[in-house]
Amino acid sequence: MTAVEAEAGRLKEEADEPGWEVDPDDEWGVAVITTVGRQLRLRREAAGMRAADFGRALGYGEDMVYKIEGGKRIPRQEFLDRADEVLEAGGLVAAAWEDVKKVRYPRTVRQLGKLEGRAVEIGVYECNIIAGLLQTPDHARAVIGAAQPPYSPDDMERMVAARLARQLVFERDPAPSIHFVLEEAPLRRRVGGTTVWRQQLEHVLETGRLNNVRLQVMPTDTEPHPGLDGRIELLKFPDGTAVGRSDGKFNGRPVSDPKQLRILELRYGTIRAQALPPRESLAFIEELLGEA
Repeated sequence: MTAVEAEAGRLKEEADEPGWEVDPDDEWGVAVITTVGRQLRLRREAAGMRAADFGRALGYGEDMVYKIEGGKRIPRQEFLDRADEVLEAGGLVAAAWEDVKKVRYPRTVRQLGKLEGRAVEIGVYECNIIAGLLQTPDHARAVIGAAQPPYSPDDMERMVAARLARQLVFERDPAPSIHFVLEEAPLRRRVGGTTVWRQQLEHVLETGRLNNVRLQVMPTDTEPHPGLDGRIELLKFPDGTAVGRSDGKFNGRPVSDPKQLRILELRYGTIRAQALPPRESLAFIEELLGEA
């Protein structure tokens, strides 16, 4: 197991750490976490346990118990498993994890991950960053941590974990066909320092060599192209339908109208035609690593 895989696994395990606030705009998520919290409180009270004693038995503070019971925080699986044991619930509390895990990430990320999980073809062009599906944990943490105003440590780790969770798309069987076009400048930018940068480029190389992945680099000295105003993502599904997203004219909103999709496909096709071929692109990244 590589260092990147080990860190990704650690983050995914910690993705459910209590401390993540529930998004108030996520109606489904609020409903799920509120229901789980209410059931947990009722069982605790039926068992005659005070919140402080319950928290002590679980290894958490009283304040955290109240927040989870009040639907303000997202419990981790370990919390629910331990609560099930303490309350002698016979697996009913632990079973709540099946609902909680569906809403643990922000709504927009869940929606995107669901679409990518169904797609048979995924095409991504990134203008200013390395695509999220290709980011290592440390690179993602550095990128997200650069935001202003800054995210809280809990929110930042939640966003990193959510981004990594999308990368499960590479583990699907059968595997989807995935294509990336990355700009040269973000590949050269040493986000997070030289060590993190090298690990990121090595990860891009490793992913780019997968049988179902094609990766291209857009040289900085190329002619202007249709992607200069932002990212493009195209997803195609088994039933022949498709969804696209693009910055600029489409403002990043998902589109499925055939006319709009044709525009995005034309833009993405033009970008692919101007970028370096896959073999030359991988060689280009190898050269960057050699320059360090």
